[in-house]
Amino acid sequence: MTMSSRGKKLCDQSGVSRRQALKIGAQGIGLGILGGVSPLPPMFEATSTALAATEGKILVVFEWFGGYDGLSTFVPYGDDALYRHRPNIGVPESNVIKVDDHFGFQRSMLGMHRLWDEGNAAVIHGAGYDQPSFSHFASSSYWHTGAPNSGEPYGWYGRTADALDPTGTPNFLVNISSTQSLAVRARDHVPVVFEDPSGFRRDLFHPQRSYVEQLGNGQPARSDTHKFLLDVNQSAREASALVRQAWENYNTTRNSDLRLLDLDRVVALIENDFPARLYYVRLRNSLFDTHVNQESPHDRQVQYCSDAVWGFFEEMKRIGKQDEVALFIHSEFGRRVPENTSLGTDHGTANVSFVLGGGITGGQYSTPPSLTDLVLGDNLQHTTDFRRVYATLIEEFLGYSKSEHVLGDKFKTFGMFT
Repeated sequence: MTMSSRGKKLCDQSGVSRRQALKIGAQGIGLGILGGVSPLPPMFEATSTALAATEGKILVVFEWFGGYDGLSTFVPYGDDALYRHRPNIGVPESNVIKVDDHFGFQRSMLGMHRLWDEGNAAVIHGAGYDQPSFSHFASSSYWHTGAPNSGEPYGWYGRTADALDPTGTPNFLVNISSTQSLAVRARDHVPVVFEDPSGFRRDLFHPQRSYVEQLGNGQPARSDTHKFLLDVNQSAREASALVRQAWENYNTTRNSDLRLLDLDRVVALIENDFPARLYYVRLRNSLFDTHVNQESPHDRQVQYCSDAVWGFFEEMKRIGKQDEVALFIHSEFGRRVPENTSLGTDHGTANVSFVLGGGITGGQYSTPPSLTDLVLGDNLQHTTDFRRVYATLIEEFLGYSKSEHVLGDKFKTFGMFT
């Protein structure tokens, strides 16, 4: 019997719904990842088979947290207004890798430009939403839920997992982070959340720690609900064994010359047939909040990220997955158009986003925002609702035709994928 069916049976018997138990158990006290489990190599193959990995495409979301400056990333060098607004920090034409007579990548982004040249990169102009927030945390929550200004409790990625796999198959959704992102919060799925595949330990509040660490130490179940929580904990321990073994295996095959940031965790799991179809990675140690002296830290950060993305797809090519895996890049907002007096830029609105790999039809999508017709204190007017990108990924790439069930409304897709 699978973890999902065992849990459902226990909850049915106890009068507690599986949804309630997951809320108070796995999501409420963070059972997704626990330490103290030694690697179990013999378990890896058998457990992978038992978990019955869902065949299909794999989507990776790589959130460049901090608010990267789209105007210094995919540079509109052909528009003189850029340099009128930014006489000191506007990326000069000589520092642009051109893709046409108007736009190009900032010169340090050689990796993503290689993907562009291969036809494996799409740029979405002007992604944003109505009534934008200039707060990192509020705007992040809107992108994470896919429901701006609404108070939606579940993440768009978690709801996507629920739509693709209503049975809540274990290990379907992975979040590379020390703490669970709102984006992956789901009704029926418990995400696997980890940062260090070797340590594989979740941060807990001190009052929670003693209770969580007692689970799975041989105590008998005191009730059906308690037994369900013990089963969830056991599933987490099995997941930790799978992740550790995948990481050990990958360290024998990886290209050590590639600097992948946290995308190397994703490569390890994909190469070793972890059953996840959805991965969420949020950039750590971001240099993107560039209010002061923007040029150097921003250029360095986009280089690190661009190199990581290119290296990730080099690894996908090595294992023959380049057409089965797509990667989506976004931030919580862009930057204000004019430079400030500290040679930086302040929190803005619309931004460019990127979709790469997965058999995509590369190119530019949506209408670039005007650099002269500005709104809300010298900001870009968004030209596409970011949920159009979500809808495109859900329908065209992941193959779930009713994205409105996830997003709450119907959004026209871009036609990026054949």
